[in-house]
Amino acid sequence: MLRGFPNIRFVYMVVIALAVTTFVISCKGEERTDPIDLSKVPVQSVENMNAVQTKDGLLQMRMEAKLLQRFKNDDQSYELFPDGFDVYAYNEEGALETHIKSDMAKHTTTGEGNKKVEKWEAFGNVVISNFIKGERLETDTLYWDREKGRIYTHCFVKMFTPQGFMQGYELESDERARNANILRPFDSYGIISNDSTDIYIDTVNFIGPQRK
Repeated sequence: MLRGFPNIRFVYMVVIALAVTTFVISCKGEERTDPIDLSKVPVQSVENMNAVQTKDGLLQMRMEAKLLQRFKNDDQSYELFPDGFDVYAYNEEGALETHIKSDMAKHTTTGEGNKKVEKWEAFGNVVISNFIKGERLETDTLYWDREKGRIYTHCFVKMFTPQGFMQGYELESDERARNANILRPFDSYGIISNDSTDIYIDTVNFIGPQRK
């Protein structure tokens, strides 16, 4: 009955050898994890962001976003709004004048001090509404030059006004869309009214007739 023990010992040694070999092979076969690029990791995240800008006690601008992510590297820093944002601009009397919204936005800052340069970009279903004039602009991409106080795009633009409809490529305007201009329009039309008493009412800021 003892004659079987040497075979058992041999089998045991083979099992150990196979286990060691399998362990070595499995260790060599593990994929290496790529190093993390810290420039692509947000240094700050803010949910349900709400920022305001005032001057002499009057509200000038308000911004809302579901999520803000701030990134920073050696050359530049930028804020990303992956879920889009809403920007509200008010006129000199404090009435809501302009609303800009988009599916996504980005704010980039380069340089420092007097050499600092800001760039705002809005992407995807960009809608610019001027409530006082009753105008609405629709495009895919919009840029805001804060220093010059202008907005512009090179993309296709639709413009709806009380006077008619315009469409074309390339848009330039002041930042409140008071004087929007499509540089390359096509297939546009106007609305002709026989009633000279037709007026446009700002339904956003209209509060109704005052009681005497």
